[in-house]
Amino acid sequence: MSIQEIYDAVLAYEEEDVAELVQAEVDAGTDIEKILNDGLISALDIVGEQFSAGTLFVPEMLMAAEAVKAGLEIVRPLLVDSGAKPAGTVILGTVKGDLHDIGKNLVGMMFEGAGFKLIDLGTDVDPEEFISAAQENDADIIALSGLLTTSMPEMEKAVVAIRDANKNRNLNVKTMVGGPPINEEFAMKIGADGYSADAPTAVDDARTFMAAGI
Repeated sequence: MSIQEIYDAVLAYEEEDVAELVQAEVDAGTDIEKILNDGLISALDIVGEQFSAGTLFVPEMLMAAEAVKAGLEIVRPLLVDSGAKPAGTVILGTVKGDLHDIGKNLVGMMFEGAGFKLIDLGTDVDPEEFISAAQENDADIIALSGLLTTSMPEMEKAVVAIRDANKNRNLNVKTMVGGPPINEEFAMKIGADGYSADAPTAVDDARTFMAAGI
């Protein structure tokens, strides 16, 4: 058994194998963060690069994310016990009036796979729900998803409300937006801190925010 086998199993989308291999490494006393970083996260990063390059598509990325999730379910409680800090805390949700969640769920799995603590609020989320969840969880980032063009005004309302909370309600978060109708121009217009075209980019952008100290 080895970390390399975990890495290879993720890239082969072998969910059960990943879980078995991770458990074997845990039982052997391998460092938990090494399993996470070198086995799971590094493989998911490769998947993200392949997706961005157009050599891999959403179904494969979902399978890889599910494989990583199987490993995460084993190591996450051990990471908490060891006092290891997450990469950051992200509040995620689809904005009010939009009930679509496939894209959001994929982004969420990528965030978790990359070591972020994720609070997924689901769909049809009111701006105040985003703000309250961020306050309760001392979040670093609020990520807003929308599939419909009709959800764009709601996304703007949410970003404006979050920006106001940053100024007046002792909140300190970055806002990230994404979804099929969203582009960088719209993100800038509404005052979002970042726009992500796809799930791997969302993770990269979140890492950039965290590295900059939010």
